[in-house]
Amino acid sequence: MRVFRWAVSVHLTTTQVTGSSPIHFRLDGREAKELMFQKTDNGISIQVSLSGYSFKIADNGDERSSGWLSPEHIFTTPEFQKRYDSVRISLMTHKVALVPEHFFNPVEIRQLLADTVRLSDGDQAEFIRMPQFGAVLLFSNNIGETLSRMISQTVFTTDGYQARILPEMYYMLESMSECNDYNKIIASYADSYLHLAVAQGKSLQIANVFKAPDFTTAEYFIFNTMKKLQLNPEVSTISFRTPLDAEQEMSLYRYFKAVEQL
Repeated sequence: MRVFRWAVSVHLTTTQVTGSSPIHFRLDGREAKELMFQKTDNGISIQVSLSGYSFKIADNGDERSSGWLSPEHIFTTPEFQKRYDSVRISLMTHKVALVPEHFFNPVEIRQLLADTVRLSDGDQAEFIRMPQFGAVLLFSNNIGETLSRMISQTVFTTDGYQARILPEMYYMLESMSECNDYNKIIASYADSYLHLAVAQGKSLQIANVFKAPDFTTAEYFIFNTMKKLQLNPEVSTISFRTPLDAEQEMSLYRYFKAVEQL
């Protein structure tokens, strides 16, 4: 098995947080901004999981979120009948790995990903470069759902473009540049998996996926990571990209300075 000493790796069942050397990234400057999808006054961001989907719409300064919706609502969602200047579709796949650019070989994508996560025989491996981290995000969208493809074939940009389905971790890492706090903690939770990315200043410390059958277990992994990185929740803000119910939000507020929804 290949071991990337300073790669940010993905762990599915263990509480051990690895990645001994942080990955540094740019938070400011023209280059970093150009790497991100262009923000527009008219855009939709859709998160897809095995159990359903949610979306957020920006419409000329007005922002609104749907909360989690069950799959059968896809055919009656009026927001999906429109076209948008920007369309983002993220899939809550746990099959992801972030590797340093100099370790990356396009010919060995599947093997590189299989070194970190368990892949089934028919799983296809993809990648997307993240030059702001000097790294490449490897992933597989094969998690046993078809909803994301249905949505991508339904919701188009104004020029008819079909958005690429990217892993939730991609958008979490992209969101780092939008966090002004020194401690940047971004999380998503769905399908019994916690997706967690943590940075200090311009150093990405961890980008992991944990198997968490309930939200209490997800909180355990969050606090265990904070402890290992010696971060104090009482002076930190945690940002969730997935919808939180009132009980989950209140539980986090007991420990964190603030809880935000991105």
